[in-house]
Amino acid sequence: MPDTGFDATVTAFILVKTTREWLELTVAERVAAFEDNVVPTIREKVTDVRSRFYDTEFYSARVTDVWVWEARDHDAFQLVVEALRETPFWDRYFDVVDILVGVENGYAKHYGTTTPTTIDA
Repeated sequence: MPDTGFDATVTAFILVKTTREWLELTVAERVAAFEDNVVPTIREKVTDVRSRFYDTEFYSARVTDVWVWEARDHDAFQLVVEALRETPFWDRYFDVVDILVGVENGYAKHYGTTTPTTIDA
């Protein structure tokens, strides 16, 4: 999804493992399957989100990819999951291993403090 310049309040990490069916597709077939079967459903049913993919298969045998979603609110992310479940992404091309949803610095925001990090802002 394109960066729309919004402040995300929810970040979700969808941890997935590729299936044999996905791996048997050529790279061109994978791109086409994603562009034809997944992206249109997301664009049609979901707004106020953006996402990025991370490959992890060279570091983990349990999870091959992490799909990171940022959403304006919890309702927007819920629509992502509902939309993905209607596509071959969910349980056909990928097994969903786990979904981790969090709020960046939620603890600090709740208590009105800052959270120490290793990066200077």
